Amino acid sequence: MKGVMYFDQAASSWPKPPAVMDAMMTCMQDYSANPGRGSHQMAVKASRVLFETRKNLARLFGIKNPNDLSFALNTTHALNQAIKGFVKPGDHVICTNIEHNSVRRPLEHLRATIGIEITYIRNDEEGNIQLDDFKKALQSNTSLVVVNHSSNLLGTIMPVAEIGEICRAHGAKLLVDGAQSAGILPIHVGDMNVDMLAFPGHKGLLGPQGTGGLYIHPDIDLEPILHGGTGSQSEAIHQPKVRPDRYEAGTQNTVGIAGLNEGVKFVIAETIEKIHAKEWRQTQMLMEGLLGIEGVTILGPALGQNKTGIVSFNVNNADSSEVAFILDQSFQIAVRSGYHCTPLAHETAGTLASGAVRASIGYFTTDEEVEALVYAVKEIQSQYAK
Repeated sequence: MKGVMYFDQAASSWPKPPAVMDAMMTCMQDYSANPGRGSHQMAVKASRVLFETRKNLARLFGIKNPNDLSFALNTTHALNQAIKGFVKPGDHVICTNIEHNSVRRPLEHLRATIGIEITYIRNDEEGNIQLDDFKKALQSNTSLVVVNHSSNLLGTIMPVAEIGEICRAHGAKLLVDGAQSAGILPIHVGDMNVDMLAFPGHKGLLGPQGTGGLYIHPDIDLEPILHGGTGSQSEAIHQPKVRPDRYEAGTQNTVGIAGLNEGVKFVIAETIEKIHAKEWRQTQMLMEGLLGIEGVTILGPALGQNKTGIVSFNVNNADSSEVAFILDQSFQIAVRSGYHCTPLAHETAGTLASGAVRASIGYFTTDEEVEALVYAVKEIQSQYAK
């Protein structure tokens, strides 16, 4: 939509690099066949694009074997595969108080159905945790620790590598929710002691919706949550053991993955360091502007602290949904309001009763758009102050 200033990047990035759309159109026109399901030229081309995307993702995340990465529909799909495919009856799982419902709900489902134990580590109001709390929470039956790399409400960045060291020393596995970090923060699964990484294609990786993935350490064998055709070992009764086929039953989203490939290549070319630095500068710019408006409160890490490009805030006692509606209708500014699928984080931040307005920065956000958002919030606040 022309004229819209888009600050909902934490939900889906927009706009996309032109190469993303070009690759998807080329796929539809030239080789939109089933990858791995035939030996004809179109099927082979589709398979090659999937493998090239796997290789580029592996390069970005420090994954040694691209086949240890399986494609998923989104982060939610990947997290469900990781959690439900790994956790067994009697296991104990640790996560934090700022997890997304894509972590909380699968875990609570397993608690209700197979009797697992769950410990939620407390975060402070800014989303930070104490590493000693993880150590104290470990039990003899702790099999898995799940943390988000960055909160989708607060923008807080978790000390993943340090948590991974604690897990490794205890023998527990670490699953990282990379929904708000993939393509935005440096991720190296080996250096950061990450055993499983779930990530979206449609956010920081700048690909289309309906894409994502799950890295699974070669020593981990998950029980697949989907069973069906894989194009390999079709004579076998059970799901094949070979990767990535084991976790990719059914026809893959070839068109979307072709677009994702171009998004990943764009991120690699621009570099994570440049992307994060640009988004952090504009995040600080937005926070400084909002903090200058009386009656506006900001959630998460304070000005000057490292965080992702998420700025959640409230205006006086105004309903967050109403503020978002006014921004959209009167100022052509798109933000997200409400609870952002993370009531735990709102409880931690003290906003469970009110929710919050979330503005999120993307790589293509301009300084002028940030200034326009600050101006609009100031105008809205002035109306509520009367």
